[in-house]
Formats: sequence, structure tokens, C-alpha cells
Amino acid sequence: MRNWVCLGYLNYYYNYHENNLQMEEVAGAFGSSASFALRLGQTVFSTSSLLFMSLDVDFYGYSAFCYLVTVMGLVIPWSITLLVVDAYSIFIKCLPYQRRLILIILLGDMILSYLTLAAACSTASVTDLLVDADGSYCPSKLCDRYQLSAAMAFLSWFLSSASFLFNFWLFPSL
Repeated sequence: MRNWVCLGYLNYYYNYHENNLQMEEVAGAFGSSASFALRLGQTVFSTSSLLFMSLDVDFYGYSAFCYLVTVMGLVIPWSITLLVVDAYSIFIKCLPYQRRLILIILLGDMILSYLTLAAACSTASVTDLLVDADGSYCPSKLCDRYQLSAAMAFLSWFLSSASFLFNFWLFPSL
């Protein structure tokens, strides 16, 4: 029998196992301040990646760049939604943990993490190819913007995968 209690910024649960009261901390899990920081970083990096890519009108000429814009268009609403839920959980100091809810968040983070990694890698490789083509296909200012967009996508992927791992760590305890 498990009873969930939210205390402050960290989520604890009491595990009643063999009449011993054990308190375990799950840092970075859904509804914590660390999760809020991860979601905020995901939102900032994915938005900046989208903006750096979309400031140029020629990005649609390469499918890898279009793929990055599409994936970032999926990641931004996902991150903002979970950012709002984490903020609500921090201010109210309690969020009921349900196995289905954590499973949905876990699967969403995993899928979007893989998509973000694929988009960042494809964008970085196409940009590298354009830079190595002696600048005839890509002016240096434009290629710098593409490289910056790929770097922001990699940072977004890193935070998304960290969020997935923290929630994966929480999931078996539910």
C-alpha cells in the first residue's frame, strides 16, 4: 500500500513495506521543481531552435530543415503544457500521481526525445555539408544560424531525454 504526499518542492512517497516507514526522494520527476526547470529549458531551447531556423525563408528547400521545424512545432506545445502542470504542482504543493498519467508523459517524452535527436542530427549534418561546399550553397551568416539552430535542438534533446529518464525512474514505484 502506497500513500503519496507532496511536501514542498520535492516529491516523497511513503513505502509501507514490512511495517517499516521508508521515505524515498524522486528528484526531477513529474511535478517537482527540477522537472519545472527541465521543461522551461526545453521550451526555451526548442523555441530558439525554431526561431533561428525560421528567420530564413530558404529553410524549406532542405527536408532536414523542414523536419526540424515540424518536430520543434510538436515539442514546444508539449513542453509548455507540462511546464504549466509542473508550475501548478509546485504552487499547490500536491499532484496526484497516477500510473496512466506518468505513462503518457513517459511515452511522450521518449517519442519526442527520439524525434528531436533525429532532427538535430539531420540538421547538423546537412549544415555541415553546406559549409563544406565552399559557401556556394550557404552564405556564412545563414549557415551560422543553421548551426545555432541545430545546437539549440541538441540542447532541447538533452533536457527531454533527462526528463524521460527521471520519469522512467519514477514509473516502477507507482
